[in-house]
Amino acid sequence: MGRELDNYHGAYRHFIAEHGDLDYYFIASPATPLSAVRRFTWLTGRPAWMPKWGLGYSGSTMSYTDAPDAQERMGEFIERCSEHDILCDSFHLSSGYTSIGAKRYVFNWNHDKFPDIEAFVSGYLEHGVRLCANIKPCLLQDHPAFKEVDEAGLLIRARDGSPAWVQFWDEVGAYLDFTNPATIDWWKARVKDSLLQYGIAATWNDNNEFEIWTPDAMAHGFGKSYPAQQAKVLQTQLMMRASRDAQREHAPGKRPFLVSRSGGVGMHRYVQTWSGDNTTSWETLRYNLKMGLGLAMSGVSNTGHDIGGFSGPAPEPELFVRWVAFGIFLPRFSIHSWNDDGTVNEPWMHPALTRQVSDLIKLRYRLIPYLYELLWQSHSAYEPVMRPLFAEFPGDPNCLADGDDMMLGASLLVAPVVESGQTTREVYLPAGSRWVSYWSGEAFEGGETIRLPAPFDQPVMLIREGGVIAMNVAEQHFARPADERAFIVVPFAGEGVARGGCVEDDGESEAWRTGEQGRWNVSIETTAQSLLLSVTRVGQMPSEQSHVRVLIPGCETRPVTCAGAVLMAEESSAGWRSLTVRID
Repeated sequence: MGRELDNYHGAYRHFIAEHGDLDYYFIASPATPLSAVRRFTWLTGRPAWMPKWGLGYSGSTMSYTDAPDAQERMGEFIERCSEHDILCDSFHLSSGYTSIGAKRYVFNWNHDKFPDIEAFVSGYLEHGVRLCANIKPCLLQDHPAFKEVDEAGLLIRARDGSPAWVQFWDEVGAYLDFTNPATIDWWKARVKDSLLQYGIAATWNDNNEFEIWTPDAMAHGFGKSYPAQQAKVLQTQLMMRASRDAQREHAPGKRPFLVSRSGGVGMHRYVQTWSGDNTTSWETLRYNLKMGLGLAMSGVSNTGHDIGGFSGPAPEPELFVRWVAFGIFLPRFSIHSWNDDGTVNEPWMHPALTRQVSDLIKLRYRLIPYLYELLWQSHSAYEPVMRPLFAEFPGDPNCLADGDDMMLGASLLVAPVVESGQTTREVYLPAGSRWVSYWSGEAFEGGETIRLPAPFDQPVMLIREGGVIAMNVAEQHFARPADERAFIVVPFAGEGVARGGCVEDDGESEAWRTGEQGRWNVSIETTAQSLLLSVTRVGQMPSEQSHVRVLIPGCETRPVTCAGAVLMAEESSAGWRSLTVRID
């Protein structure tokens, strides 16, 4: 697409399709942004239903695996998590584990860095931390398997039959050609033999942009050769699908978890993604928020960003903790870096703020049932997990203004601090609803701009009238997971029904496909005089819980009665009424 100015004809727009016509799709749906997003996501494919542990904190840095004593450095990460009580479910194993000298060779293990791979992996798993190993689709010309792969015809080739050479990580190499079924078989075998057999749980599909510059490079095309430059995105999609299939074949009873740096429309069928190698700055923090919203409105909801910035200097303490306070609300939450000054982004990198970072991560784990439900709604109903205010409130013109807020699902408004030196946060509340502060239980009318306190460990969170937020209120510590379901409900001020709940399953297996899945359903029906609370369980629940807590704002003074359950106790604390209900 282009716009040009002609001396004779004035400004005009033009379009060029170098490789043939484009197919256009018109979405016939109600005239709301969310309706269009649902239809587009349906058109491009059902989002993957990934394991619950993928919502936990994922540690990551290039520094550990680039160190000569990488296995020892990786062990120190576990020790620090335990020391500072940093909850963690996974770690992204950067490509340094594949090195020979200064270069990286996919599927190769450096045994000097990792002298005991089995003990390394099992040590992580003993603490409940899964490993997600970095893999790349380009083989350097001196890769130990290059000759074998070249002779088997598994590479993208020039017209003369030689490999289509590319510059890759300051070295010359060639891309694998995933339009060749033999390449897919080779790749799946390597994923299983080099990684999964050791207990590594997931694949990190990295550096997979397929930057093919050779003009005459040709792809196999599943038997019908064509110019490789015409389908670089297809190569990326096929790579991630091959990795997904390898994981399925190795552990058919488990849901695959994998991430990919690159991809196109439809990548959400296979992977979680992130916004790539961002830089350390307040500006990046602000625009990462907007990038995530754009991805979600394009059908790709399971996303996040490198918390603290991947490259540049180490984030200053204030920037780092504000980035964490934003990142805990995204489906992907990973602190990752390769800082120019040799430092490492870690939860404990600024000792004076380590407690606040630990508390923020625990807040993230408190909200995982809600996030898990949002991912289920993304999978089952094509709903975007994150959404700009205008998408949820298209009738409020004030929501069209560019801002730094977002809706997490339909019920939670999050207003991160994205500027330095701020101790409060101004936020516009969309009209037509009351809003309640998560921290104080105080209610505010919509259609107004308010200012709220924003300490480091209490990000601004407002729950929409009629909303239900599922939580895990169990006390949790590193390597000692616990689960207890509770719900925040904001009843309507007038007559109406606040309704919601969350999906429940074992969090990891494929048993949900055959019906081994349950659901909490929570509602509060309001009249002018009273609240009628209903809490039910349906389907197969992974664990029994005979009592559940329901929190309603303390400013809500109407008496509560229960339908199908017994109200056992009621107490007030920190602006909330806590109702303990026994489920019959």
